[in-house]
Amino acid sequence: MKNPQATNTPIYGKAWTKLKQFPASLATGSNHPPATSGSAAAALISAGIGCLTMMVTHHLAETSTARDRFIWGLGKWIPGSDTGDKLWGNIGSYTGKETMLLVGWLLSWLILHNLLKHQQVKTSTIFLWAFGLFVAATVMSWQPIFPYLPLT
Repeated sequence: MKNPQATNTPIYGKAWTKLKQFPASLATGSNHPPATSGSAAAALISAGIGCLTMMVTHHLAETSTARDRFIWGLGKWIPGSDTGDKLWGNIGSYTGKETMLLVGWLLSWLILHNLLKHQQVKTSTIFLWAFGLFVAATVMSWQPIFPYLPLT
């Protein structure tokens, strides 16, 4: 015999019940956990390198009109980079900065993964490198430290 309450439960209630059980499946763990942390270290640290690459590219673009045009040219493949429409506007050279973020992230991930895949990297080392790179990228966007950056 079916539970009468289960049949009266709305679909979102049934979905929520299933979602509440999801983390429990993660807690059981893997049958074949990774033996080293090098791959995870490569993934996390390369994200920070990508962000730092974008900010260095941003500074290069802001200090020279010629470099800004060149960097914008790198990102022309991204839709909306240069619409030519005054109503919708352009994303502009930010598309080139995004492209450099992707290139820096993917190249550094490839290199770091090949260097670290069989090594055990301490969690504190991963955290310090990733956190340090993210902080450096964030600080590079702070106008009081770099007064030549525009406020808008």
